[in-house]
Amino acid sequence: MFWGILGLAAALRILFLGIKPPHFDEGINGWFVDQMVKDGFYRYDPTNYHGPLHFYILFLSQTLFGRNLYALRLPVVLASIGSVWLALKYDRLIPQPVARLAALAMALSPGFIFYGRYSIHEAWLLLFSMMFIFGLLGLWREGTLNYLWFTGMGLTGMILTKETYIIHLGCALIALPLAYVSTLIIPAEGSKPAPQKWNAIDLAVVCLTGIGAIVFFYSGTFFHWNGLKDLFKTFHAWFETGSSGHGHEKAWYYWLNLIARYEWPACAGLILCAFSLLFRNFSLRFLAILGVGTFAAYSIIAYKTPWCIISIIWPLFFTFGAFVVVVPRARLVLSTIIASILLLASFGYAISLNYFRCTTFAEANWNSNRPLTINLGEFFASEPYVYVQTYNDIYKLTTPLLELAHADPRFYHLVGHILRPSPYPLPWILGDFPRVGYYEHDNNPPDLDADFLLVEESKIPEVEQKLRDTYYSDSLTVRPYQDTSKLYLRASVFRDFFPGRLPNFIGPGKQ
Repeated sequence: MFWGILGLAAALRILFLGIKPPHFDEGINGWFVDQMVKDGFYRYDPTNYHGPLHFYILFLSQTLFGRNLYALRLPVVLASIGSVWLALKYDRLIPQPVARLAALAMALSPGFIFYGRYSIHEAWLLLFSMMFIFGLLGLWREGTLNYLWFTGMGLTGMILTKETYIIHLGCALIALPLAYVSTLIIPAEGSKPAPQKWNAIDLAVVCLTGIGAIVFFYSGTFFHWNGLKDLFKTFHAWFETGSSGHGHEKAWYYWLNLIARYEWPACAGLILCAFSLLFRNFSLRFLAILGVGTFAAYSIIAYKTPWCIISIIWPLFFTFGAFVVVVPRARLVLSTIIASILLLASFGYAISLNYFRCTTFAEANWNSNRPLTINLGEFFASEPYVYVQTYNDIYKLTTPLLELAHADPRFYHLVGHILRPSPYPLPWILGDFPRVGYYEHDNNPPDLDADFLLVEESKIPEVEQKLRDTYYSDSLTVRPYQDTSKLYLRASVFRDFFPGRLPNFIGPGKQ
């Protein structure tokens, strides 16, 4: 069963990995890696709200496997699979059936699969937070040196990944004494701290290793020492963004809406947290308190993006797994049927979301701030997890362009003008094309004619008046909340992609 769950998790995350175009954030992250290639290091920016580790991992992946979508996403896929593996390893601290049921729920989760196939930081925060908690509970129960390493490296990884590590650290430090106090009311197995089997030298080695990694990465591998000071400056900007939302503000019940939509096992886990005093295992009781605390903390913050869900709800999968130890043995068949239904629903949503509705059915048609009494037709017609996702429309430009360049490298030198703000992920996708220019607002190239153009809606009349060549044109929307752009492909270059079709735009200079 161990390898079956892990194999299932791997298959669901790896299959058809390139089925959707790069997300806006993936394009940004890939662009940062391109700047690392030019500069030689990552220049940490405290207003970027993300640590440097992910960028160095992507740099290594792209160096080994090239600038392609699989190289961009593969490290995060491995981190997501690693999280399922770590959930299985929790059987050292909690009953094995609970750990395996939790790992299975994580393997089948629509959100954990969806954001485990995105090249964003959240999968790393999930892995390192699970590692930190695993070490913390292991120190409490057994006190061995290997758990000290899990704790130290988990905390280090969180600090290197995302500023929200402070939430997870704070919730864990609050949940631990609360769980202990609960055992004074109703005793639980493993509630007394074990004697520690490591010494001051071991602690010093772990701390120095973690501090060394933090200094190494935040200092830009010793080329940008201001990054160490910026590590602390980031919280000022983050607190301001978290309270105001900056366009991503959502109501407090946003996470409840999401788990009701997709994560039914997590819903059951959240409900079971109310019965955490019935858990006779201290680690399970701690995970239940941690799950509620983390869920509440993220609900208070105004700034909400759906990929954070995987960092929030993972403890709830363990309380869902506790279903098998709370329910009386006489009702075990019924509880198994209920758990199976919840897992099958999760699996069905995962297949639908990740392989059939991963781009087209964006969240734009569903306002997640509204309560659960929304119109069910509208509710199921959209996918809230598909958040500011790049549309397949982008293939109208990238497919013919990349096919030409792959067939003949001379086409990498085609001239392109992108005349619109916020064009990501195009700067990363077209990073190997040195003659592509990006222009915003009133900034235009001196000669507007090019091999291809992408023009924002407001600029179309001005641009068309100045074009002299003949083009195939089409509408193209990069992602939700953006105006529809117009794509122009020079007829003499792209003619073979439009067999039997005449160019539909002739510049005034040709007439």
